[in-house]
Amino acid sequence: MKTYRDTFGTPVGPFSACVNEEGQLVGTSFGEPAPDKACSVFVGSQESPKRLAGLRRQILEYFAGKRRDFEVSLAPAGTAFQQRVWAELLLIPYGQTRSYGELAKRLGQPGASRAVGSANGSNPICLIIPCHRVIATGGGLGGFAYGLEMKRRLLDLERGGEFRLE
Repeated sequence: MKTYRDTFGTPVGPFSACVNEEGQLVGTSFGEPAPDKACSVFVGSQESPKRLAGLRRQILEYFAGKRRDFEVSLAPAGTAFQQRVWAELLLIPYGQTRSYGELAKRLGQPGASRAVGSANGSNPICLIIPCHRVIATGGGLGGFAYGLEMKRRLLDLERGGEFRLE
């Protein structure tokens, strides 16, 4: 599969995105993509800011508090269970959160909170598939591949409509 990437600046530092030949988003990453994470789609990809110009605009609108939903075709690679979890993540509205347990119940597998957490952590399209909106049952932040501070800042942005630089 031939892929194309772009890395551009945001208020939280570099953000990378990768699309396939059909223009479907296959991976994103805060910072430079790390192949040891869920970013193997970036390996061997060709730099092509032009192919990702629309997504870049949408990401920057998100950080400016002017966008709540992304308009992009998605093609994340994963197991059937991961795909089901990621589809549920897409249903979490901007500014809201769900617990791992709530997602497991919505999937019809109330005992699968840990499996949901694992699938959430394997999400190759962070931010667009909003894994940052999943929290622990008790209200704690839970985990996030890019750190809890980043997760808190994204949730703060969505709750207040403005990104606060620190």
